[in-house]
Amino acid sequence: MAYDSASEENAEKLRFLAKCVVAGIALGLSIWGIHAANMSETLEFWVRKKKKNKPIRVYMDGCFDMMHYGHCNALRQARALGDQLVVGVVSDAEITANKGPPVTPLHERMIMVQAVKWVDEVIPDAPYAITEDFMKKLFDECNIDYIIHGDDPCLLPDGSDAYALAKRAGRFKQIKRTEGVSSTDIVGRMLLCVRERSPSENPNHSSLQRQFSHGHSQKLDDGASAGGTRISHFLPTSRRIVQFSNGKGPKPDSHIVYIDGAFDLFHAGHVEILRLARELGDFLLVGIHTDQTVSAKRGSHRPIMNLHERSLSVLACRYVDEVIIGAPWEVSKDTITTFNISLVVHGTVAESDDFEQENDNPYAVPISMGIFKVIESPLDITTSTIIKRIVSNHEAYQKRNEKKSVSEKKYYDEKTYVSGD
Repeated sequence: MAYDSASEENAEKLRFLAKCVVAGIALGLSIWGIHAANMSETLEFWVRKKKKNKPIRVYMDGCFDMMHYGHCNALRQARALGDQLVVGVVSDAEITANKGPPVTPLHERMIMVQAVKWVDEVIPDAPYAITEDFMKKLFDECNIDYIIHGDDPCLLPDGSDAYALAKRAGRFKQIKRTEGVSSTDIVGRMLLCVRERSPSENPNHSSLQRQFSHGHSQKLDDGASAGGTRISHFLPTSRRIVQFSNGKGPKPDSHIVYIDGAFDLFHAGHVEILRLARELGDFLLVGIHTDQTVSAKRGSHRPIMNLHERSLSVLACRYVDEVIIGAPWEVSKDTITTFNISLVVHGTVAESDDFEQENDNPYAVPISMGIFKVIESPLDITTSTIIKRIVSNHEAYQKRNEKKSVSEKKYYDEKTYVSGD
């Protein structure tokens, strides 16, 4: 009887122990489940966070021939649609096949695009049309989220839309074209200036000028003579200047480098000399001469681009920190003191490099102060170089212009000359 009682007591203890073990296992599994769920939620949170923080990469391509402030404004708008801007520069062969020969070769156009402050990466030899293979490469290899283009038509020789595939893929975004300037218009201005400069009119130049100007009316610069420079109807605004500006001034101890010039038809030669000038200090101040000053020194046919157009092109350059819009021809002691200039520089390649022989040497003051330096220009290119390219190949550019479709011409003719957003 005593033995049965003991056995029953032991069995009860075992049942209690078993219940505890089961309860413990259940509790453990419950705790682990909560922990696992928390881990899963935490992992999901970080995945979402990483995806959310992934930079949005946008792609924009173009010929960027005779690059101007309109191109720069397009790149600025494109960059605003993402975190990183990748730019494709169309090859010389592709431009020739689709539009006619470019005025500036690929290596010069690459220099220009790489120097724009809103550009993060550049792809050379990009195709003129977005093909399926190239679009796949952009999305898969370059991690591009969206392809950007302006609201002006970009048509292939067969009349089809060069961005049709990107639009169908739902990965296309549009920006507003900057009115009042185009490479075609600039060519027209150059030929008009050459025509005015020449005493005997070349009928080919006259015909080409009419082709390129599309009949757009031009007006005289107020400071020029009756045979003076024709300028566009582009109207500068303070907002546009702010959009292009860095918005940062020099520090009290900054080594400020100053370089001045017309910077007309802003080209690769300008970019390279600005790059070298910037390397000589930690703040680059660029003086841009007035239209009247340029006309007085270079002839009434200059400048091709007006003061504000030239200023925007220079401001868009990543090597430039600030500009003086309408800088005086002579670098005076007052200018040096006012802007706390440490060094004044000048390139070896310029429209006129005999300034030291001039009676009114514009750099006499900085030379006397021992703060003047002549730096070797990396490229032998001037504004005259660009104009000569156009004039010497006027027949090719006339054919290039004739390739423009009727719809594209209609688009430009119907637009008014106002600056885009």
